[in-house]
Amino acid sequence: MNKIRVGVLRGGPSAEYDVSLKTGHTVLTLLPDDRYDARDIFIDKAGVWHYRGRPGSPEKILDHVDVVFNALHGTYGEDGTLQRLLDTHRVRYTGSDALGSAIGMNKPLAKSVLRNTSLRHAPHRVVHTGEYSDTLLSELFRSFPMPVVVKPAMGGSSVATTLARTFDELHYGILGALQINEHALVENYVRGKEVTVAVAEGFRGEDVYVFPPIEIVPTKSGFFDYDEKYAGFAREICPARLPRTVTQDLMRAAREVHTTLGLRDYSRTDFIVAREGIFFLEVNTLPGLTSASLVPQAVEAVGATLPEFLEHVIARALVRK
Repeated sequence: MNKIRVGVLRGGPSAEYDVSLKTGHTVLTLLPDDRYDARDIFIDKAGVWHYRGRPGSPEKILDHVDVVFNALHGTYGEDGTLQRLLDTHRVRYTGSDALGSAIGMNKPLAKSVLRNTSLRHAPHRVVHTGEYSDTLLSELFRSFPMPVVVKPAMGGSSVATTLARTFDELHYGILGALQINEHALVENYVRGKEVTVAVAEGFRGEDVYVFPPIEIVPTKSGFFDYDEKYAGFAREICPARLPRTVTQDLMRAAREVHTTLGLRDYSRTDFIVAREGIFFLEVNTLPGLTSASLVPQAVEAVGATLPEFLEHVIARALVRK
C-alpha cells in the first residue's frame, strides 16, 4: 500500500513562528508512519520555502505531496494568503479556505460578520497606525472605561495582547499591537470566566462536532496573555466548571461562529462568560496543536486521541475536489 504523502507546513513569516514550529513538530511526530509519509516543509521568517534542507519554489515542493497539513499560524498561513496559493496549484490542504481564513483572522471583520447573530460583543475601536496620535490616545482613554484589552487586529497566540489599566499602558499596548499589525483593536474588558470551545466538522458522524468547553484560569498575571498561554502559568480545566445550560449555550455559540464565518474542518472560539451573558472574543481558524495547546486537551476529554483527530482532518482534505 502506498503511503499518503503529507506535506506539513510550519514556521512562516509571522509573530507566531515559534508556535507554528511546535504545532508542525506535533503533526510530524504523531502521524502513524504505516499509513503516512509525513514530509517537513519549513518556511523561514523571510517566507522562503525549504524541503529536505534546501530552499525551493512552492510549486516544485508541492509536487512531492498528496495533501498539505497547514500547521502555520498568523500572517501568511492563516489569513488566506497561503490558501490562495494552494488553490492556484490545485493542492488539497487542511483547514479553512481562503475566504474563511481571511475573515476569521481579521478580528474586527469577524465581529462585523457575526453582528446579526445571537452573540454578544464588547464595544471596541480599531486604530490604524496612520491615524494614531496623542489626540486619539486621549480620546480613547476618555471614551473607554479602564481597563481595556489591546491586541493586534490580525493575529493569534495572544501575541502583543495586553490589559491596559492606565494611560501609559494604553499607549504602549497600542504601540506594541501596531508593531505586529497595522491595525490595533481596543476593546472593553469584560469581567468573567474565559472559556474556549473547539469544533470539528464530520467528527464522530456529526456535521459540526463540538468539544467540551475549556475554562482558562490565569494564575500569574490574572490575564491570559502569551506567557500565561505558553509558559504554563495558566490552569486549563476541561470540561469547564459551568452550569449545564451555560455549557450548552457555549457549544451552540461555537458552532454558530464556525458556520456563520464559513470556516472549514476545525476551529476554536474564545468567549467570556460574564454576569450579563456570553461574549464572543475571537475565533482561531488554525488553533495550535502543541503540548501546551487547548485543542489536544479537548480531543482527549472526549476519549479520542490526537493522532485520530489529525487523521480525520487529513481524510477530509483528501476527498475535497
